[in-house]
Amino acid sequence: MTRKALTAGLVALMSLVAFEYMAVAIAMPVVAEELGGLELYGLAFSGAMAASVVGTVLGGRWADLRGPKAPLWTGVAGFAAGLGVAGLAPSMEVLIAGRFVQGFGGALVSVALYVLVARVYPEELHPRIFSLFATAWVVPSMVGPAIVGVLTDALGWRSVFLLVPFLTVAAGLLLLRGLAGQPVSGGQRAPAPGLPAKIAWAAVTAVGAALMQYGSTGGRLPLLIAGLVVLAVALPRLLPAGTLRAARGLPSVVGLRGLAAGAFFAAEVMVPLMLREERELSTTAAGLVLTGGALSWSFASWLQGREVFGQRTNLRLGSAMIALGIVVMGAVTIPSVPLAVAYPAWIVTGFGIGLIYPTLSVLTLELSAPGEQGENSSALQVGESVFSVVSVAVTGALFLSAGREYWVVFAATLVMAVAGLAVAPRAFGSREATPPPGPGRPGEAAQAGQAGQAAQAAQAGGAAQAVQAGAGQAGAAAGQSSAGPA
Repeated sequence: MTRKALTAGLVALMSLVAFEYMAVAIAMPVVAEELGGLELYGLAFSGAMAASVVGTVLGGRWADLRGPKAPLWTGVAGFAAGLGVAGLAPSMEVLIAGRFVQGFGGALVSVALYVLVARVYPEELHPRIFSLFATAWVVPSMVGPAIVGVLTDALGWRSVFLLVPFLTVAAGLLLLRGLAGQPVSGGQRAPAPGLPAKIAWAAVTAVGAALMQYGSTGGRLPLLIAGLVVLAVALPRLLPAGTLRAARGLPSVVGLRGLAAGAFFAAEVMVPLMLREERELSTTAAGLVLTGGALSWSFASWLQGREVFGQRTNLRLGSAMIALGIVVMGAVTIPSVPLAVAYPAWIVTGFGIGLIYPTLSVLTLELSAPGEQGENSSALQVGESVFSVVSVAVTGALFLSAGREYWVVFAATLVMAVAGLAVAPRAFGSREATPPPGPGRPGEAAQAGQAGQAAQAAQAGGAAQAVQAGAGQAGAAAGQSSAGPA
């Protein structure tokens, strides 16, 4: 019963983090209008993104050194407190401060949950747990928009922020009960210098990602280039050495996660806009396309949890299905292609990402020695977050510079998906051969060209706004994918 309570608490916390990231993307236009802070709209997302990157890096090392309990409960408190500040905010500036605290706390929670899985559950149960984590992220994208709409209309936008802390307390109590007697106290790693420098590089990485987001909008190409240069210097310091050249083992696991997330999310934020503008589909009908992808994502994660396919098959088949789905969705831009093709196209794409995501989470723990789970999990999440932000920014800029040609975006995301297919076989390597996080080789970040929550904003129907602005200010929520689907 204790482990059941623990599992329920873990999934409940992950679901709440996912729901709130998605809900904020939907409610933020109303928030900005009421508080009179439209000029600060993007900062509400990029501030939370910056905090989440720093929180992910700090949380990983903290959990390795002291055990997952301290970062977990600090994160829960920060997440709930940030929501409270945002929900009671009298101005946009105060709301942004609350979002910063919320993003930091949510990141601590997400990394600590990975370490808890490594410390509590036997290795054979990891696929099922990460399958549940993936579902905990996908389900809010399906039911969340309706819930947020009802709450906003009936109780106002503040209810979207203020109701979740109470649910967070309930989930925390359930988790506390489940942790009783579990082997999670104390760290598994000796203290080592370098943490302050790593946190500083995390902050620089967040700044670079934010520059790319804003630079992807019209007339700001220098900012986009500047952001890419900053990431080329900073990001390798947060990832396993060799990640951006796909070295075998953990570096390729992290790289594949970034490529898969970047390809999927950048394509997904375009899908509703393309279906509305090019094929004159209603917003509801376009949203159903994304819902189909979310359902197949959840189903594929369920299959992964029951190990229907082997890990190698999951990665290869998943990468191939993402590429195939993007090709077929790109074909929908051609008027002679039946519009109905869009629905199975995104079901295939969702199934592919559903196979890949939890498999990479499992591999990350398998390739991590005791005392490395937190740092390696944080590298996985930071890589995914930044790759997604860069992907959305670059494809948004290409879309606008090409005169709103959708095929350009699908072609660019197809390149990333094919690159992921090539990297997938390299994700398997011995633990001893796994290099520690480090600076990597100069210039590797620029080669990536590439926060799980741009996808949430897209699934919520906010993708059209996001992409119309290039990378989209709502696309800044991609920074939260550092706490994204497992």
